Amino acid sequence: MLTVVHIVGILLTVGLLLTVSWLSGRKVKDARTFTTGGTSGSWMVCGALMGTLMGGQCTVGTAQLAFNFGLSAWWFTIGAALGAVVLGLFYTAPVRRSGCSTLLEIVAKEYGHKAETVGSLLFLIGIFISIVAQVITSSAMLGSLFHLAMIWAALIGAVLIMLLVLFGGIKSAGAAGIIKLVLLYISSIAAGIVVWRMVGSPAGVLNRIECVYTLPTIAEGNGVADLESIHSRYGSFFGRGVLKNLGGCLSIVLGVVSTQTYAQSVMSAATTPKARHGAIYCALLIPIIGAACTLVGMYMRGHYVTAAEFAALQAAGEQLPDGVGVIENSAQAFPAFILQHMPAWIGGIMLGTLLINILGCASGLSLGASTILVRDVVGNIQAKLHLRPARLSTLAQTRLFIVVILLLAAVAANLFQGAFINDLGFLSLGLRAVALVFPLSFALWLPGRFRPQAVFLSMPAGTAAMLLAKLFVLPGDPLYYGLALSGLIVILGKKKSIQ
Repeated sequence: MLTVVHIVGILLTVGLLLTVSWLSGRKVKDARTFTTGGTSGSWMVCGALMGTLMGGQCTVGTAQLAFNFGLSAWWFTIGAALGAVVLGLFYTAPVRRSGCSTLLEIVAKEYGHKAETVGSLLFLIGIFISIVAQVITSSAMLGSLFHLAMIWAALIGAVLIMLLVLFGGIKSAGAAGIIKLVLLYISSIAAGIVVWRMVGSPAGVLNRIECVYTLPTIAEGNGVADLESIHSRYGSFFGRGVLKNLGGCLSIVLGVVSTQTYAQSVMSAATTPKARHGAIYCALLIPIIGAACTLVGMYMRGHYVTAAEFAALQAAGEQLPDGVGVIENSAQAFPAFILQHMPAWIGGIMLGTLLINILGCASGLSLGASTILVRDVVGNIQAKLHLRPARLSTLAQTRLFIVVILLLAAVAANLFQGAFINDLGFLSLGLRAVALVFPLSFALWLPGRFRPQAVFLSMPAGTAAMLLAKLFVLPGDPLYYGLALSGLIVILGKKKSIQ
C-alpha cells in the first residue's frame, strides 16, 4: 500500500534529478552543446549511456518478462551490455573521427542524402516505439501508485520527460545518469538482498513458482503442462527458445551501435579514450541490475497472480494457495514488490529511482529522435527545396520536436498498453539495426565499395522483411529476416572495382 512515506521518498528523488538536470542545463548555450556536450569524462559518458539504456525496459520490463518467462528475461540487459562493449571498442573512434553530429550524416557523406532521408524516417519508427514503451512503463507506475487513468498517467509521464530533457540535453542526461547509477545499485542490491533472505536460494524461487502452477487454470493459461515445463521455462536462459532469445539479444547489440542517442553519449566525451572507457564501465555495470530485476520478477511469479488470472480462477471455482496475492498485471511486478516487501522509507527512494530511470531513458531517446528530425529530415528538405532557414534556431526546433514526439507517444501508449514492454524494446532496437547497421558500418570501414542505390534500397526492404516476419510469426526472430535481406541487397550492390 502506498503511504505518505513512499510519496515523500518519490518526490524527493524525482526533485533531486530535476534539480541536477536544470543546473546542468544552465550551461547549455547552443545546439551542439545541447546534443553532444563535448567535455564529458568517462563517468559522465557512462552516466549518459546508463541513463538511456537502463530505462523501463531494463528494470520494470525485465521484471515483467521474468514474471512470465524466468531467467531468459536477463537477455535484455546482457544484450545492452554487449552493445555497449561493441560501441566502445569498434564504433567510438571512427564515429568521432567522422566529425558528424548524427550517424545518418555519416551515411549521407558516403551514400547521398536520399539514403539519409529514408534512413531517418525508418530509424524514427524504431525510436518512437521505444519511447512509447517508456511512456507505457511510466504510466503503469503512475497509474498503480496514484490510481490514475491510463491517458492521464501517460500525459503526466510525458510532461515529466519534457521537463527532464528540454533544459539540459545530453549534459542533463549524463549528470542525471550518474545519480541514477548510484540509486539503481542501492535499489537493486536492496531488492536482491530482500528476495534472497526470503527464499534462500534460486531453487527456493522455482519451488514457489511450482506452487502457483499447481493450479490447473494458471498452468493451462500459460501453456505449462508439467514440472519439467516449469523448469525449462523459468530455470533456463532460453525459456522462450534459443533462436528467439539470441535474436532478441542481437537486436539489442546491433540496435545500440545503430542508435543516435548512444552515439551522442560517446560524442559528448572530451577524448576518444574517455568515451571508450565510459562505454566499458557501462557494460560492466548493467548486467548486475538486470540480474536483480530478473530475480524480483521470478519471486513475484511465485507469490502473485494477475487480476486476469484471479478472475479465471474464480470462474473455475479454484482457490488461491496460502501466501499468494494478486497484482493488476505483470508490468506491476517490480513496483508491487517494492510496495509490499520493502521498508517504506527505502521503498519511496526505490520507486522514485525507477520512475526517474524511466523518464531519463525516454528523455535521451526523444532527444535523439528530435536531433534526427532537425538535422537529417528538416535540414535536407530545406536544402532540396531551396527553402529559407526557419526563423526558429536549431536549438528551439530541437526542443519543439521533443514536445511533439512525447505528446504523440502519450497517445500511442494507450494503444499498446497490453504488450510486453521488453518485446517493444526488442522490436524497436531491431528496426533501428536493420535500417542502419550495414550502411553505417560499411560507410565507416569500407568506404567506396558499395553502390548508393543498393544501400538506399536495403533500408526499406530490410525493414519490410522484419515487419512481415513479425506479422506472420515466422520461425526464429524477425531480426534475422530483416538483416538477411538488407545485407544481401547491399552485398549484391558491391562495386566491381574501387575508384
